[in-house]
Amino acid sequence: MGLLSVSIWLPIAFGILLLALGRDDNPQMARVVALVGAILSFAVTIPLVTGFDVATAAWQFEENMPWIERFAVRYHLGVDGISVWFVLLTAFITIIVVAAGWEVITERVHQYMGAFLILSGLMVGVFSAADGLLFYVFFEATLIPMYIIIGVWGGPRRVYAAFKFFLYTLAGSLLMLVALVYLYFKSGGSFDIATWHRLPLPMNAQTLLFFAFFAAFSVKVPMWPVHTWLPDAHVEAPTGGSVVLAAIMLKLGAYGFLRFSMPIAPDASREYAWFIIALSLIAVVYIGLVALVQQDMKKLVAYSSIAHMGFVTLGFFIFSELGVSGGLVQMISHGFVSGAMFLAIGVLYDRVHSREISSYGGVVNTMPKFAAFALFFTMANCGLPGTGGFVGEWMVILGAVKTNFWIAAIAATALIFGAAYSLWMYKRVYFGEIANDHVRKLTDINGREFAIMSVLAIATLWMGVYPKPFTDVMHTSVEALLKHTAASKLK
Repeated sequence: MGLLSVSIWLPIAFGILLLALGRDDNPQMARVVALVGAILSFAVTIPLVTGFDVATAAWQFEENMPWIERFAVRYHLGVDGISVWFVLLTAFITIIVVAAGWEVITERVHQYMGAFLILSGLMVGVFSAADGLLFYVFFEATLIPMYIIIGVWGGPRRVYAAFKFFLYTLAGSLLMLVALVYLYFKSGGSFDIATWHRLPLPMNAQTLLFFAFFAAFSVKVPMWPVHTWLPDAHVEAPTGGSVVLAAIMLKLGAYGFLRFSMPIAPDASREYAWFIIALSLIAVVYIGLVALVQQDMKKLVAYSSIAHMGFVTLGFFIFSELGVSGGLVQMISHGFVSGAMFLAIGVLYDRVHSREISSYGGVVNTMPKFAAFALFFTMANCGLPGTGGFVGEWMVILGAVKTNFWIAAIAATALIFGAAYSLWMYKRVYFGEIANDHVRKLTDINGREFAIMSVLAIATLWMGVYPKPFTDVMHTSVEALLKHTAASKLK
């Protein structure tokens, strides 16, 4: 077993251990075991970045062995500059989620922590899979623990939200399975993703494959108009579920566009780029306006995530290095910022048991430390220069200007809408006089919450001030991807 296998199966093993120990008589033990498992899993992923060779676009830390030999399915793992940061991000966010639920989750603690650790391993598997069927197995398996997390520990409408989440994302993936089977036969009986990248496919086949993959990945991102499951899932999910959903699970769909749609169907991707760009701009503008009228803080940040992910897909399909790299940077920074935004809402909800903006006012008077962190993350959500939220959006806009000025101009309105809904929410929740007795009785964040917020703030600031380590790692792989998509497969 190499580093990637350990990164996948170590958290899953800890998760299964917690499920096996699943008793409510010793919840503290479950928290400690989960934290140890999360920290060890993160430690294993660090050498993937520190030992990464930025000069090559080939698979690194590769593992390749038979799995289902009769159908040439292989247990084939590898990472490149596009995927390696997301393996690290997944393991990092898992530590945050375990720490965030330390005192909040009091029932079925073993199962709660175990579900998140298993989910972490499965998501690392998605980013590491170099075999098409292995990717599909990991991609679909992530639905199960998240479905349980929403359905068991969620809000009053948790069952509805969990079903909607599961059915939307599963239905979208069925066409992808058909596409994978077609590619298997077309390649002479291989599920190797790199082999699929080299297939000389005619335009009609590329078009069908492009839209089959689009059906799966657009729901996962989610793109307008198949985004309606996300606000419901976020509102009903526990805080940890919302953090993982926004920070990692939305990225699985965007990653799929780079790993499957663009390299396997490059001509169709360029032919229908206008379609993706149009949907992305609708997400940026329309969903930004929808966020502006929300009264539920969680729903507002959920719609904000859809708008920010619109920037990601826009960056990918303008086919420029700035755009694709900007989209990837935006995905990573959004993992930090959106996770922190949902954690901040969770801090207030745990104390007041309301997500409505109208339930608050003057929080800065009783929670000054927390209000300072919340302001920083709100500014990052707006795209303030010097924070991670700015770098990716700026790169995408700059790349779009070189492609089409009007596309860039429309995309740039996201900065205005983002400032409008984020700062207006902050003003109503935190500023002004103390609104009611609930706010008056609030106590500031404790040491555990302060540490979590500090780590996320440092990560967000680091990305904003010095993004070079991130862009250096992805540069060669992005360059190779764009060179590949520029070379037509049509004969």
